[in-house]
Amino acid sequence: MTRRPSPEPVPGRAATRSHHRRAPLPTHRTENTDMTTRRPLDIQVKRIYDPAAPDDGSRVLIDRLWPRGVSKDRAGLDAWDKELAPSNELRRWYGHDPDQYDEFAERYRQELADPERAAELDRLRALARAGRLTLLTATKDLPHGHVRVLTDVLTSG
Repeated sequence: MTRRPSPEPVPGRAATRSHHRRAPLPTHRTENTDMTTRRPLDIQVKRIYDPAAPDDGSRVLIDRLWPRGVSKDRAGLDAWDKELAPSNELRRWYGHDPDQYDEFAERYRQELADPERAAELDRLRALARAGRLTLLTATKDLPHGHVRVLTDVLTSG
């Protein structure tokens, strides 16, 4: 199994938030049979075009393509995780047609079940347990977007 690289750092971000550096997160799943001792996940979803807020916590863009009209400085990202976004083929097939959302969600869940994506999913879960995690997307229709499916996968796993 090949190891998938971490999300690309956003240029200019480290200089503006150097006082927020975090220790590296574990890239493996830790087994915990007593789920009552685990901190619940704190995940919110926002559009990348919405202004950053002080309570956003870790801001991670989950889109395969960079959003139009947004500078990397203005985005205020901690990470850009292209690999957890739907594949180009699935994204093109879906075309954000709400009538195809259920089929899209099922296909995207299958993509997220790929063992190579498990480490990234666990990394996001760890961020959400450590504090608020804000998943960002350029999608206009958030209820029918991929980040809704990703949030469901994160909270159910």
